[in-house]
Amino acid sequence: MRGRPRLRWPGDARVAFWIAPNVEHYEWQPPVNPNRTPYPRTTPDVLNYSWRDYTHRVGFRRIVEEMAKRDIRGSVSLSVSVCDHFPDEVRQMCDLGWELFSHGLYNTRYFYGMSLEDQRAVIRASQEAIGRFGQRLDGWLTPAITPSLETQRLLAEAGLRYTLDYFHDDQPMPLDVGPDHRFVTVPYSIEMNDIPLAHWNNMAVDEMLTTLKAQFDRLYAEGAENGRVMCFAIHPFVLGQPHRIDAFAEFLDHVKSHDQVWYPTAREIAAHYEATHYDTMTDWLGQLHGDRA
Repeated sequence: MRGRPRLRWPGDARVAFWIAPNVEHYEWQPPVNPNRTPYPRTTPDVLNYSWRDYTHRVGFRRIVEEMAKRDIRGSVSLSVSVCDHFPDEVRQMCDLGWELFSHGLYNTRYFYGMSLEDQRAVIRASQEAIGRFGQRLDGWLTPAITPSLETQRLLAEAGLRYTLDYFHDDQPMPLDVGPDHRFVTVPYSIEMNDIPLAHWNNMAVDEMLTTLKAQFDRLYAEGAENGRVMCFAIHPFVLGQPHRIDAFAEFLDHVKSHDQVWYPTAREIAAHYEATHYDTMTDWLGQLHGDRA
């Protein structure tokens, strides 16, 4: 971060705050991937399948209501098969002004070992599915974060504008995918993410709330000098549970109590960065690498 050109957000906001609801679909008996099993138990895994189905039955509604009360749009990490299985949910998200980006076809189909042509086919299918709802596909998060070394180049070649597959920074970055494309990484989060918080780290609800507030407060303070991004990645079958939803609402109220916050979609973050900062940062990185040569 030392020495970087200053990143300015619209309205001179300190933090670009965005929420990524993961609206996913899990197959009953997914195809076998030799590198990873999607369920912890033998399929059909009734326990874990039904837990994830809570998203569409109950959890999604709670998340939508709390965000709408505070006029915060979502940028949806969408298993695009949801467009076929739950089209009413997708229409509701579009009516609310939420962005749809692709999280693959299903969250049970990984890119581990997938051929380049098969990856291209998934990208095309994602574009077509989201296009049926009147949106352009600009962003991408590989299912279970399983991209190959070539995935980002394929995305750029297909006309996408940003990726969320990297967790390396608190600001967007230009991503070198070759001389013919401009491509941006937008900060997603594996730390401020309800599954790691609640299930990997076994945090109680009050611990999650304290952690989220601490993350935001630190980024807000640092953002006075150089703009920052905070993403909160959520899953309605986790955060939409009755005992967690009030903490989510309280955290949103905490963020809303601060004046210098921008509430964009991920697409808007990428577009603003590409238009105002991409070239400046590329030049600075080139000089930095030149100094090290």
